[in-house]
Amino acid sequence: MDSIQPIVLIVDDEKHTRDGLRRLLENDYDVYVAGDIASAMNVLEREHVDLVLTDLRLGGEDGMQLIDRALKMPQPPICIMMTAYGSVDTAVEAMKRGAYDFVTKPLNLDKVEMLIARALRDSKLEQENQSLRQQVDERYGLENMIGDSPALHEVLDTIRQVAPSSANVLIEGESGTGKELAAHAIHNLSRRNKAKFVTVHCAALSPTLLESELFGHEKGAFTGAHERRMGRFEQANGGTIFLDEVAEIPPMTQVKLLRVISEERAFERVGGNQTLRADVRLIAATNKNLEQLVKEGKFRDDLYFRLNVVRIIMPPLRERKDDIPLLVRAFLRQFSKANNKEVGDLTSEAMNALLTYHWPGNVRELRTAIEHGVVMATGPKITPRDLPSALRQAAGAALPRGISASKAFGEKASPLDLHETERKLILQALATTNGNVTAAAKKLGISRRTLHRKINELNAAKKEIASKTEST
Repeated sequence: MDSIQPIVLIVDDEKHTRDGLRRLLENDYDVYVAGDIASAMNVLEREHVDLVLTDLRLGGEDGMQLIDRALKMPQPPICIMMTAYGSVDTAVEAMKRGAYDFVTKPLNLDKVEMLIARALRDSKLEQENQSLRQQVDERYGLENMIGDSPALHEVLDTIRQVAPSSANVLIEGESGTGKELAAHAIHNLSRRNKAKFVTVHCAALSPTLLESELFGHEKGAFTGAHERRMGRFEQANGGTIFLDEVAEIPPMTQVKLLRVISEERAFERVGGNQTLRADVRLIAATNKNLEQLVKEGKFRDDLYFRLNVVRIIMPPLRERKDDIPLLVRAFLRQFSKANNKEVGDLTSEAMNALLTYHWPGNVRELRTAIEHGVVMATGPKITPRDLPSALRQAAGAALPRGISASKAFGEKASPLDLHETERKLILQALATTNGNVTAAAKKLGISRRTLHRKINELNAAKKEIASKTEST
């Protein structure tokens, strides 16, 4: 199938010029012509024009007015002006107002062809760059850190505050809580966001390879070093380097790392003696307690203090269960689209299973569970049987004695069964905590606010069911 050709609009009040340019361009473009501003605007409002080539003088009209109107359209075309030698200053003014370039009359047709091709190529590249930036923003911006819990709000506020600074940041939290996502967000909101964001997974490399990965190596520095290699600090110069699982860095490499993030900003490649410097912002992450490792002598205290200028603690999902419905909706959209399926919701039983689960793998595990559910779903909603087996088993094990998983989470469970199951879970938690709502909420893995809401909902549901029973 033929590819869609760009649309070019030629505007000139001289017919022979219009026709000549049409013949020149029509093999490569869909060409429209107009002799005045009104005709040109008619084409622009009817077609998605990629490029306008207009004369400055259109009889008694000014081509500058056409350019101004074209550039104010929702999807403005590229504008190139044709002008006589005596009006070059006016053409330059058009460029200041948004025109791409200008050509002088009499026209050099080869130059016109080359200019149009270059303008369209530049426009395509800019559109691709904008699309890539949007994809990066969507993936790594704050908008992808989904949730409305106080714990997450605290993280987001800290990210907004620290991002414009040059301070090093230490991100702590369990695996799967989104530490790398937070690091990307800090970089994207910083003044370094035009430069590189370079990631090093410290636990995945041996000590020798890690040092080479960080600082680079010279040819022959070790077996297999067949040529000089630039390290990650050099690659990240002007940008941000993210050291994931920083607690796994061995002691000798810690010494070298301390030097490169100090005022010196200095390091040498493995096997080299030339001192290099790199201007980088460092963000480190760990799922371990670095402060405890310092006390145990397993991590240098001076390096810890350098890393820990600003500390961000990512909350585990079990402490922000109010965010689960929001995360679920986002993951449903993502995986329904990826798998070309229309799965837009969960049954109440499936959602209850998610809310009662303890989520040792945090948001990463939830994401995988929803992907699994979308793939396995046979209808528009994910049911409990579509969820991973570990999640179903854990949810069933959390039920009070006498309530089976098939009864509580099965597809044939009635509303009364569901409300009774949830009511018993809540009463059991309140009984074991002597009526302490805060402790009961913690035991159930939900917030105090959510527990109060569920109690109110269950009371309302009980009244509704009682009312319907009486009426029958």
